[in-house]
Amino acid sequence: MTELRIDPFPPAGAFARLWEAAWGGPPGTDIGTVLSRSLVHLGAYDETGTLVGFVNVATDGGVHAFLLDPTVHPDHRREGLGSRLVREAARLAGERGAEWLHVDYEPHLEGFYAGCGFRPTRAGLMRLRDDG
Repeated sequence: MTELRIDPFPPAGAFARLWEAAWGGPPGTDIGTVLSRSLVHLGAYDETGTLVGFVNVATDGGVHAFLLDPTVHPDHRREGLGSRLVREAARLAGERGAEWLHVDYEPHLEGFYAGCGFRPTRAGLMRLRDDG
């Protein structure tokens, strides 16, 4: 069974390997910088101690929290690990003072997030820079 660890601060190399396998490219930001703004984050580790899943919840310092980049290694998908990570992150964010948990997602992921307890809302998005 995959072990979930709370606030594990994985080494940059382990995080980069997971990110590359899951998303097809290197992480765009240093994980240490990202986690410095974290309310809670979870790592999922297989029986060998390898990082195979990750989720981060950032905070505004008040009642709002933001679920960011739930990531599961392709070899561990369809095992319920993503849902476990999201549900546990939500529980811990609530324990740590958040009242609202926000998430952005693409339409094909609506069923996944609904299954985790999210409901759709209207929101706005503004692109601040064009890196393309």
